[in-house]
This record gives sequence, structure tokens and C-alpha cells, in this order.
Amino acid sequence: MVVNNRITRRRLLQSGSWGAVAALAAGCAAAPYPLVSSAGAAVTANLPRSAPKRPPLKGPLRATLPIPDAPLEVKIGQMIMLGFRGQYLAEGSMIMRAIRELHVGSVVLFRYNVQSPAQVTALTATLQAAAEHPLLVAVDHEGGLVNRFTGGFGIVTNYSAQELGARHDLEATRVQGENVAARLAAMGINLNLAPVVDLNLNPANPVIGGVQRSFSADADVVTAHARAMIESHHRHNVLCTLKHFPGHGSSAHDSHWGFVDVTETWQAGELDPYRSLIGATLCDAVMTAHIFNERLDPDYPATLSQPIITGILRQQLGYEGVVISDDMQMRAISQVYDFETAVRQAVLAGVDIIAIANNLAYAENWAERTVRILHRLVEEGVVSPARIDESYRRVMRLKARLAPRLPGDVA
Repeated sequence: MVVNNRITRRRLLQSGSWGAVAALAAGCAAAPYPLVSSAGAAVTANLPRSAPKRPPLKGPLRATLPIPDAPLEVKIGQMIMLGFRGQYLAEGSMIMRAIRELHVGSVVLFRYNVQSPAQVTALTATLQAAAEHPLLVAVDHEGGLVNRFTGGFGIVTNYSAQELGARHDLEATRVQGENVAARLAAMGINLNLAPVVDLNLNPANPVIGGVQRSFSADADVVTAHARAMIESHHRHNVLCTLKHFPGHGSSAHDSHWGFVDVTETWQAGELDPYRSLIGATLCDAVMTAHIFNERLDPDYPATLSQPIITGILRQQLGYEGVVISDDMQMRAISQVYDFETAVRQAVLAGVDIIAIANNLAYAENWAERTVRILHRLVEEGVVSPARIDESYRRVMRLKARLAPRLPGDVA
């Protein structure tokens, strides 16, 4: 994070101006002498000249090259996040083939994938070794009931968001975040699908307030604790995900189990944590909600809604980063839409990573099916190659932030 307007070498190198970077790296500056005619060349040739002054370098320069173009199948694969069964993986397992052959760019771990720190570390290393491009290895570890690691993983405290918000001790939130992020990083997990920034507008909400997943009904409290959690993760090079956009806290039903309509309960203030954290450049990724709000989009739930994802999140709030769908197999989507329609609408809405996460049967190769659907949508002109490229570049920019940092870099 850059906390002031001083131009650091990271900001210069990441500004996208390759010409400026190359000039600085070569010590180039404007010519110190005026151009002369051929008649004056003999005179000026004999004048003493001092070398152009070069700015002192405080450390090694690292160039940020443009992301190279990639085949369509690679770009599509980077738009998929998969869950899978197993704690140890054979070479021919479905997830290994999906990573190797279909270029799947992200995976998510659940409790049935974890046994011990050493086992998880070996698992993530196996997955990364299969990938041509580094994987996003994600987990939902919010604290409280939503966590994937029981005793023996070195996570000292497991307060829920509601408990942390009620205490309103930001240092306690930071301490828990530091502890969690350090353990995740040590096991090769680089993306936490947390924190929840939903407002606790309905304490009986079966999926948010009722299970203590919200810090508070007060947007300022939610923002403060989410910020503390995110900053503590960043210190360990673990990315975070704000969820569930545009707000699930006012709902009376659980989108895991069916259609959820928040038209009469949703409040515009539910956008405030996103607005604040995006403005503070503390938003790594955003996860969508499968909620329906007729006033925001009369046709589609948020995950499939261009007015909500592109219109509100990107255009109104100015967010330019990665958008991840909530699990596309949750019944709020799967009971209402066939899978191809859901994938098509999510991509057209502006979603960058399609999550197919927690299918307990895993009887079908969902990655292959998703790749086929997206290829066909491009071939038929329903989804443009440029739209696929947008998502690919957002995902690759996010992954680039996980590269090892040099000493002295500003986080």
C-alpha cells in the first residue's frame, strides 16, 4: 500500500509507462546541449563535457513488462476456480488434469482437503507444480463458524466477525488477522475469501447475521475491521476478498438453498464498505452475492447482473480489479438457471473468475464443461475475445502481486 503521494520506484515501475522505466534504468535524460549545425560541430566537439547527472538508485530496479498475449484456451482457463476432493493427489486426478490441460487458474480448499499443516503444504505445492501460471489457492477462513482449520494448525484465536466487531478492538482484529495470514502463507494459500463486509441489517439472517459473519450493522465499524484484517493479510503476502457484493446482510434467506430476494430490504449503505476500501486501494478481489434486487436489476441476480457488476461496482465505485462469483452451484443460481446460461450471464455481467467450488459428488468434469461453454460463446460472437481478455489481464495483474518482493519494496 502507498500511504502518500510520493513516487516510489514500485509506483513508477507499475505505472505502465515502460518508456519512463527504460529511461530511468538507462540513466537517460533530456540532451544537456542544444543541437548544433555541422559548421559548429568542430567547435563543440572540443568543449569539455560532463556526464549527464543520473538520479541515485536506492535499490535494484525491477521492470514490469506488459502481460504477454496468450491463446484463448489459456485465458479461459484462468477464469475458472475449482473445488475438488482429496488430500493427496494422483497425477491423473481430475483437478491435476484441469490445471495441466485446461489451464485452470484458481483452486479453493475446503475442510475435506485438509488434514495437517504439512499435508496442506504438500498439497498446494503439488497443485502449483502442475500449473503453467501460478495458481490462486483460495480458502474461506473468516473466523468463527466459517473456517477450514481445526486444532493443530497454529491458529490461536478464532473469533467470529461479530465478536470482533462487538469488542471493537482493532488491535485484536489485527492480531487474529496476522496469525491467520501467517499460517495460510506458510501452507501455500495465497487468497483468503474474506473478510465479509455485509452489514448486519437482519440479525436473524440465516447465512450472515444469524451465524455471526458480519462485523456490525454500522458501515464504519465494518470498514475499520475489514481494513485491519486486510492489512494484516497483506503483511504476509496473502490477498483478500470482499464479499458478498452488493450486500447480503439484509436478506431473510440463504442463497445456498434457493432464490433470495432483497428488493424490499436492501439499503444503499450496504455499498459503503466497498466504496471506502476501494478508495483506499485495499480491495484485492470482490465476490458477488446471488441475491436478487428488482430495483437494481429487474431481470437477474447480482452475480449475473451487468447493471450491478459493471454498472455499480465498476463504473460507480471505480473498481478495476478481479470479480469472483460465489459458487455457481449454489441453488439460488442452479435451481433457476441452466449452467450455460449462468456462465454466459456472469461473464457478460463482468465476472472474471467463475467459481465451481463445492460439488460434493464431483461426478462431472465441470472445468471441461465451462471451457467448452466459453469457447462456444466466443465462436458464436455472444462473448467477445476482448471481454475474455479483460478478465485474463485482471487475473494476471492480481497474480503478479504475489511475486516475491524485493527488500525495501513498499507493500
